[in-house]
Amino acid sequence: MGKVNDRGNMKWTSLMLPEHIQMLKDMWEDREARPMPILDEQKLTEINRVLQMAAHDSLPVEIKYYNGRDYLTAKGKISRINPLDNCIQLEGQGKIMADQVLDVYIE
Repeated sequence: MGKVNDRGNMKWTSLMLPEHIQMLKDMWEDREARPMPILDEQKLTEINRVLQMAAHDSLPVEIKYYNGRDYLTAKGKISRINPLDNCIQLEGQGKIMADQVLDVYIE
């Protein structure tokens, strides 16, 4: 016998309304979303110390942060830490909010 080519939900999408398709996509995204972990005071102090050392000595870092749904990483040198905006700017990349930082590693 030949291999069965089951297309999953793809075969039913032509019979569904666009609103139903969007609801299914939202449901799958919500199911895969991760919660933001709560960091203790010791971990926050360690993150701040590593960020300040890397910014002062111009060291490349890897920052693990939370984007609202998942954990992401960004690599580069810190160009600026702005306490007024509560954000960290990496060279050639966007801003990372300081309250979303989960861990920092010096490379």
